[in-house]
Amino acid sequence: MERKHHFVLVHNAYHGAWIWYKLKPLLESAGHRVTAVELAASGIDPRPIQAVETVDEYTQPLIETLDSLPENEQVILVGSSFGGINIALAADKFPAKIKVLVFVNAFLPDTTHVPSHVLDKYMEIPGDFEDCEFSSHATRNGTMTLLKMGPKFMRNRLYQECSIQDYELAKTLHRQGSFFKEDLSKKEKFTDEGYGSVQRVYIMGSEDKAIPCDFIRWMVENFNVSKVYEIDGGDHMLMLSKPQQLFDRLSAIAAEH
Repeated sequence: MERKHHFVLVHNAYHGAWIWYKLKPLLESAGHRVTAVELAASGIDPRPIQAVETVDEYTQPLIETLDSLPENEQVILVGSSFGGINIALAADKFPAKIKVLVFVNAFLPDTTHVPSHVLDKYMEIPGDFEDCEFSSHATRNGTMTLLKMGPKFMRNRLYQECSIQDYELAKTLHRQGSFFKEDLSKKEKFTDEGYGSVQRVYIMGSEDKAIPCDFIRWMVENFNVSKVYEIDGGDHMLMLSKPQQLFDRLSAIAAEH
């Protein structure tokens, strides 16, 4: 009999736990337990991003979720996009509580550079942020760059394979947020004993225009993962554009663990 698992799902920046509304019932109908974490100043969390000054504060709801698990429970931890950074932070703290880390079109940090390294490299890719709005906010440790996604950018780079309904939902629910690049550049490297010791797999969409496939392949070469799954025709928001295919890949990963 197939063993059932506890999936913990971590959304991307500027979004919220709502992005998993198609995937969560698919996993639950297969008998798995699912926790969709709402990160600080995201989704329905009432705080504005200006009230969350560090990536640790932003990630705190995920840390609390893992901290509250029974001593011997292990989860499959899934991170989308910037959520790759959040799940790496969590794995560094609680490596024993995680069976496998699943990066879904996500930033994949390593243990040899500062945590902001993949974001710095990403910012070097030619291409524009179209109608996104950038601003900066003074914090107790310096400044943080904020971003609010524009509807054109969302349609062309994140949601181009999604239904018009999901795009309209996202336009309504997305929030101003941050990549916390300044804060991440000052943090200690992730450790080999923590994050580096947890098995990693990657799921990528073949039509991702937010994190291009070439950049994903560079990240995977830069920091080894045990397996890469590619979803044909999937955009950046695989949980919305290709929920069944994403469920199938996650089921395969669960069966191996």
